[in-house]
Amino acid sequence: MLALQMTGWRQDALLREVPVPRPGPGEVLVRIGAAGVCHSDIHVLTEFPEGAMPWQLPFTLGHENAGWVEEIGGGGMLSLEPGQPVALYGPWGCGVCTACSTGAENYCRRAASGAPVPGLGRDGGMAEFLLVPAARHVFPLPDGLTPLQAAPLTDAGLTPYHAVERVRDLLAPGTTTVVIGAGGLGHLAVQVLRATTASRVVVVDRRPEARALATKVGADVALDATETTAAEIRDLTDGQGADAVLDIVGTDGTLTLAASVIGSDGHIVLVGIGGGSLPVSFLGLPFGVRVSTTYWGTRPELHRVLALAARGDLVAETTAWPLSRAPEAYAAVRAGTVNGRAVVVPDPQG
Repeated sequence: MLALQMTGWRQDALLREVPVPRPGPGEVLVRIGAAGVCHSDIHVLTEFPEGAMPWQLPFTLGHENAGWVEEIGGGGMLSLEPGQPVALYGPWGCGVCTACSTGAENYCRRAASGAPVPGLGRDGGMAEFLLVPAARHVFPLPDGLTPLQAAPLTDAGLTPYHAVERVRDLLAPGTTTVVIGAGGLGHLAVQVLRATTASRVVVVDRRPEARALATKVGADVALDATETTAAEIRDLTDGQGADAVLDIVGTDGTLTLAASVIGSDGHIVLVGIGGGSLPVSFLGLPFGVRVSTTYWGTRPELHRVLALAARGDLVAETTAWPLSRAPEAYAAVRAGTVNGRAVVVPDPQG
C-alpha cells in the first residue's frame, strides 16, 4: 500500500510502498477514509533533531484518522463489523493506569513523554490502511457523519473541546473567552464555545481569511493581531479582561498577549506548540490567574465531539488532497495557505 512516511529527522516526508498490515487477536484493521494534516506534524518534520523523541524511523504520519473497519483480528468483536464507518481515538495509552481507566489516555501515567502514538512515532493514517491495537480506540460514527467529516475532529475538534472543558466553570453568561489563532483548531474552538457555553467569543488572528472563517462559524468579534489588540480586548471587557484565553498558537508573542488580556481569577490554556514561554510570578499576572497546558482529549470527550458534529454544531472547514499528493498538503500547511484543516483522502478509483 501507499504511505506517507517520516524517514529522517529534519527532512520532508516521503511517499513509499509498504506492506498492508494484518490484524492479530484484539486488533482492528481500518481502511482509511480521511487523515488530517496537523501543524504539529510540521514541527516534527522540520524542527526535531535526532534523539529528541523516543521514536524509531521510518513511521507513517497521520494522527487524525477515520475510515471503515476492514478486518477484525481474533474472531471478531460484537461491537464492530467490517464496513462500519469509524473514527479513531489518537492518544493510545496503557489502558490500565489511573488516567486510562477514566478514559484520559492522553494523560497516561505509564507512557513516557513522547511515547509513540499513531502518526507520531508509530504508523498512522497517511496510508491506505491503519492497524489499531485495541478496539477501545475505534469509535463507530453517529448516523450522518462521514469519515471525511470526522477525521479532523479526532484532534482539531477534540483538543479544543478538552481545552474548553478545563475552563468551563468560568464561562457563565456575561463572560469573555479569547481564542488566539483561528486555523485548524481555532475555528473549531469557536464552535465548541458557541455550542456548549454562554461566553462571548473574541478571536485574534493575523490572517483576514482566518478572521472571516471565525466570524462565519460564530465568533462575536474577530481582531487582527496588532500592537493595539490588547487594548481593544480590554475595552471590549470594560477594562476587566478576559475570563479565559485559549492560546492555539503558543509563541512568545501570543503568550504575551494572553497575559496582557487575562482578568483576575482567569485561566490561560496553552494549546499551541509554537515554542513560546510565559514567565509566571506573583505580581506578573492578575491575582488568581491560572496557567495550564493541555494535550489532546479523553475518550468520553471524543464521544461528545462526534455527537456535536452529528447534530451540526461542529463542522470542520476542510481542503482535501488525494494520498498520492499528500506532500502537497503538507507544503500548503507549512506555507500557511490552508483555511481550516487540510485532509488527505484515498485516491479516486479507476
